[in-house]
Amino acid sequence: MLKEKESTKDIKEKELVINRLLNAPRELVWKAWTDPEQVAKWWGPTNFTIPLCEMDVKPGGSILIHMKAPDGTIYPMNGIYKELVKPERIVFVGAALDANGNALFEQVTSILFEKEGNKTKLSIKVTFSKVKPEAAGHLAGAEVGWNQMLDKLLAYVQ
Repeated sequence: MLKEKESTKDIKEKELVINRLLNAPRELVWKAWTDPEQVAKWWGPTNFTIPLCEMDVKPGGSILIHMKAPDGTIYPMNGIYKELVKPERIVFVGAALDANGNALFEQVTSILFEKEGNKTKLSIKVTFSKVKPEAAGHLAGAEVGWNQMLDKLLAYVQ
């Protein structure tokens, strides 16, 4: 659920937390998150495609993903991997970019991969900060977009 909070510096932040149980082994789910060819097959909301997916999956490595909406609009995002603990945890800092390549907000995304038998529990926490006013639409659709994306991941790994 997306909720607002105030940080100690009085900067408005938004936080999104989603938990999902996937009927797939943890190693398979990890690979789906760390192989650019696989990420391009499920990333983004329903009916979005990924014409560009570049990932250097290591601490300090970069991410560049372009999501293409059904109307043809490209929504770029970039980021840097901060932490990778195979097959348990991924943390990256990213940003949605405007038409000039400027960050609309910053997001810290933490993904935990917990083994539950032959299934994987995903625990995802996304904290949005440094939000510009023009990013309101992105944040308004964040919860729906993430859930649609995880539905696509679930279909992909099963």
